[in-house]
Amino acid sequence: MGILLGQDGVNPNKPDKKGRTPLLGAVEGGHEGVVKMLLERGDVQPHKPNIYGRTPLWCAAFYGREEVVKTLLGREDVGPDTPDICGTTALWGAARNGHERVVKILLRRDDINPDKPDNAGQTPLWGAAENGHEGVVNILLGRASVTSDRPDICGRTPLWGAAENWCEGVVEILLGRRDVSPDKPDIYGRTPLWCATFYGHEEGVKVLLGRGVNPNKQDIKGETPLSSAASKGYEEVVRILLGQSDVNPDKPNRDGRTPLHCAALRGHEEVARILLRRDDVNPDRLDRDGQTPRLLAASSGHTGVVALLYPPESMAPGTA
Repeated sequence: MGILLGQDGVNPNKPDKKGRTPLLGAVEGGHEGVVKMLLERGDVQPHKPNIYGRTPLWCAAFYGREEVVKTLLGREDVGPDTPDICGTTALWGAARNGHERVVKILLRRDDINPDKPDNAGQTPLWGAAENGHEGVVNILLGRASVTSDRPDICGRTPLWGAAENWCEGVVEILLGRRDVSPDKPDIYGRTPLWCATFYGHEEGVKVLLGRGVNPNKQDIKGETPLSSAASKGYEEVVRILLGQSDVNPDKPNRDGRTPLHCAALRGHEEVARILLRRDDVNPDRLDRDGQTPRLLAASSGHTGVVALLYPPESMAPGTA
């Protein structure tokens, strides 16, 4: 490298087809010695981005290159809060990937916004929460300027993101804060509980129900957490929800379909069996198209569910 840099006509800032300069390539590869060598030259541009707007500092933070981050931050010509074309900053990348030490280094700067959202409205806290980085979450929440319940453009809060992937430690941290709403829906009406049920996170459902969230809260399609779990066939989640005294096991969605309709349509026999044990579930309830759970199961070829809804011994001769 030293020999090449000593040659006449060599441009140390010449990018490749993706806009990566030698400095940026060295940062990505973790070659700290090469990075220092390049930065010692007065003609190297340490803030030159690639075609995606990602600078050497952005890349160093994203990959957790602590020493490179320190070196770059020591340059007056490096903007520490410059976003890429997606609106993500160096802090965002470090937080999302759980690089605690890099996050701390970046937060020493007064010119970095720790609550700066990307183009999707997701802040560094959102990214850290979604990926279960408890240490980073605690660091960011220690900053007064960080909003713990800030939603992205779809209305999903950091708690929602943590519930989606069931990052238990992060969920517990966020639920321990008074400024976090455990029942806050996104723009589609989906709450953290709805999210936990949709992905079958049994422990998550238990934790959120323990916080007194509404187990009957519907999304914009009228789906409840129970109907969502029934559609997916999550037997244990259905049992947990039905253990709530205030849950409505027969609440229809906008199409008039109850959790039993949802289970019957997809052939989830055990879920249908669990629901049919309830006295407050109507097996003959009609949806908006006039179909019962049995008709939905029959039209979809789910004979096992049909048999559960109308056992042969209960049918009179000549009935269908």
